[in-house]
Amino acid sequence: MSRTGVLVLRLAGPLQSWGASSRFTRRTTESAPTKSGVVGLLAAAAGVERGDDTALAPLAALRFGVRIDQPGTRIRDFHTAHHGVSGVSMPLSERFYLADAVFVAAVEGDQTLLTGLRDALLAPAYPPYLGRRSCPPSEPVDLGLHEDARLEDVLTSVPWQASTWYRRRHRTPQTLTVLRETATDEPAAGADVLRDQPVSFDAAHRQHALRTVVTVPVATPIPSGGGNPQDDAHDPFAALNALDGLDGLDGLEDESA
Repeated sequence: MSRTGVLVLRLAGPLQSWGASSRFTRRTTESAPTKSGVVGLLAAAAGVERGDDTALAPLAALRFGVRIDQPGTRIRDFHTAHHGVSGVSMPLSERFYLADAVFVAAVEGDQTLLTGLRDALLAPAYPPYLGRRSCPPSEPVDLGLHEDARLEDVLTSVPWQASTWYRRRHRTPQTLTVLRETATDEPAAGADVLRDQPVSFDAAHRQHALRTVVTVPVATPIPSGGGNPQDDAHDPFAALNALDGLDGLDGLEDESA
């Protein structure tokens, strides 16, 4: 019997864009990474060609989930372009991005397959990007492989990956949002449906099927590096507290003379 593991990714960069329903001149983004986008990232790292649906199928069958550690800001950009040969102006397009966002994405499945995917992330055949080629990650995306684990447990326990400045700005306990696929033995009542299940990435006939997604709130885990999220709070009296037990300021001045 094959063992089940969970491969975890940290998706962070200046810009991200995860489209699920983009059409024509309006290219939108979801508020969190899509399964098709993350599976595409893994497939590119593993060297899977766009038209190779057979190689894509095992990756698409992985169970997917994502945690929003730092939601970022949605921004809009206008694009102009000209035809490379004729020079004719192309239609003006709107493109939406998430700026300064951080996500923890995870896929659950056969541990042997995930081990190969992690090796591919460490030496990718094609460079990874966060939804669009113009959105590279700010650091390596690999957060490790959890052996004999479940998606729900990993997305609850992986350390909070938000930026230091964001953690300092949100010192009170936070509730993070997890968006994940239902388990085979889990009822789908109340789940959302998203056309985000990759079937083919072939440019001539891209296909996506429906998948179910449940939204679950989770408590903020201890940040990466240890400590409590509130430990970064500035205490203006810390220096004075360090003087407890001394005889007074006069004694301190005598010692420093």
